[in-house]
Amino acid sequence: MDGEQPDLSRLSLNQISTNTRTLGETVEACSRQGIRWLGAWRHKIEKSPAAAGQLIRSAGLRVSSLCRGGMFPAASVQERHNRMEDNFRAIDEAVALGTDLLVLVNGAAPDRDLDGARIMVAEGIEAILPYARKCSVRLGIEPLHPMFAGDRSVIVTLQQANDLAEAFDREWVGVILDVYHVWWDPNVYTEISRCGNRIFGFHVSDWLVPSPGMLMGRGLMGQGVIEIHRLRRAVEAAGFDGPIEVEIFNEQLWQTPIDDAIRLIQDAYLNFV
Repeated sequence: MDGEQPDLSRLSLNQISTNTRTLGETVEACSRQGIRWLGAWRHKIEKSPAAAGQLIRSAGLRVSSLCRGGMFPAASVQERHNRMEDNFRAIDEAVALGTDLLVLVNGAAPDRDLDGARIMVAEGIEAILPYARKCSVRLGIEPLHPMFAGDRSVIVTLQQANDLAEAFDREWVGVILDVYHVWWDPNVYTEISRCGNRIFGFHVSDWLVPSPGMLMGRGLMGQGVIEIHRLRRAVEAAGFDGPIEVEIFNEQLWQTPIDDAIRLIQDAYLNFV
């Protein structure tokens, strides 16, 4: 790496990297290993959000973000209403956990209508933003790799995420930049510069070759082909200085003893992020 190696003060362990472990097990392991930040997932908060927040804080950790809100497009008016209500709950959960950032994974087209689904995403953000602002929770739009367009998100490039975010107040609506989803994009560095202070989150893992699977094929940083150093330098040049979440969907890592897994993550972070 060019220049000075980073320390671990900004490393945030995303809960998906220890997906087979309980919240308590992950928090205890983070505390033992000196990790200060945790990226939370709603399905991994076994306790009430308030109790989970207390558990996390009592161990000396802070929550860098909560995943996920979004999933706005739906085939019926009732289902769209239900998804809006779920986003309001997600905002409340973020507050209870003690984070000011809700990650939006924006959902797929219910009826092959990509343009219509993208309109629903914009309308969904517009609908929940006043409540998010009232609760002091920022909304981070995460573009996903195009291979996820069919089932997870119709927002598949950083340019699309920027276009969407720029319709709203930059203090409250920004983007989440996950290297796994954007590394391939020939316009990524132009769009990172365009983001400026709208970069609310930075997530790292690596793209393995050959890929063992679309969802579960992420590797530790340094095991794949992503220019992680360059992407980190770009987001920091744009102004981002927040926690860096390590988010790795990988069953082999999940089966590794948790302290060993965290040490592997820390080593990969220090050497390749």
